[in-house]
Amino acid sequence: MNRITKNTNFADILTACPESAEILFSYGLHCIGCQFSPMETLEQGAKGHNLSDEQVEKILEKLNKAIR
Repeated sequence: MNRITKNTNFADILTACPESAEILFSYGLHCIGCQFSPMETLEQGAKGHNLSDEQVEKILEKLNKAIR
């Protein structure tokens, strides 16, 4: 995977970038341990935790920087 999007599920994010857990945790997204994480997208998890579109974009920026 060369780019993470808001439609990428948590399982794929962690597979592509194991250090993404720290980034996700810093935003209160502990979704990686949730039973829905293999199916839930970054955007769905973020919205479920009341994160704004701007916060989702910031997370994406950090995640994509980490996988390079």
